[in-house]
Amino acid sequence: MIDVRRVNVVTTSSPPPGVDVVLPCLNEAGALPWVLARVPAGWRALVVDNGSTDGSADVARSLGATVVREERRGFGAACHAGLLAATADVVCFCDCDASLDPGRLVPFVDEVRAGRADLVLGRRRPLTRGAWPVHARAGNLALTRLLRRRTGLRLHDLGPLRAARREPLLALGLTDRRSGYPLQMVVRAADAGWRVTEHDVPYLPRTGASKVTGTWRGTWQAVRDMSAVLNEPPVVRV
Repeated sequence: MIDVRRVNVVTTSSPPPGVDVVLPCLNEAGALPWVLARVPAGWRALVVDNGSTDGSADVARSLGATVVREERRGFGAACHAGLLAATADVVCFCDCDASLDPGRLVPFVDEVRAGRADLVLGRRRPLTRGAWPVHARAGNLALTRLLRRRTGLRLHDLGPLRAARREPLLALGLTDRRSGYPLQMVVRAADAGWRVTEHDVPYLPRTGASKVTGTWRGTWQAVRDMSAVLNEPPVVRV
C-alpha cells in the first residue's frame, strides 16, 4: 500500500494567497516537519503550542512557522487562540499529528473564496485499518447522527480539516475550549444559515498517541463534551 506521506502533493489549482493555517500542537515534534512541509507556498502556518514538553515550539520556529502560545489546555483553546492570532481573510484548521495533509486544503479555500460554501470540512477516509480506531469511528458516527437531528446537516464526519472566512468564524461566538470546539463551530454555522460542505480526504495513521481518541475513555469524554454542545439552545442573533 502506498503511503501518501511519501508522495508529493498534487493539486489542480495554484494555492490561493493570504491564508492562515491553524495547527493546534501538543508534543508533535516528530510530526511537524512532515506537516509544515506540506503547507502550501504563500500560506502562513500558525502552530499553537498548547504546553508541549518535547520542543515542538522550537521545531516549528526552525521550520519557519509562526508559534502562538496557549497556556490553557484543551483542543478548543488551542484552535481559538490560533483563530484570534490569524489575520488572513480565510483561515484553515488542520491537526498537527501527520494524519492529515494540509495541502488538501487548497480546493477547500477555492470553494470558500468562490462563494460556493461558507464552511468546508474534510471527510476522513482512512488508508489503513489502524488509522482510525473502532472506538473513534463509533463516537464520530454517533455524533454525526445527533448533529443531523439537531441541525439537519447530513454530514459524515466532524474532522479537523476545515476552511472558512475569519471574520464570520469570530462572529459565531465560539465558547467551547475542549473537544466540543469543532462541533460547536458546525452547529453554530448551521444555526446561522451557513452553507456547509464536505469532501473526502485521505486519513493516515497519526504520529504518536492521540490526546483525545487514543482510548475509549478519551473518546467518550470527547463525546460527552460534544453532546453538551448539541444540547445548547440556538444562539439568537439580532
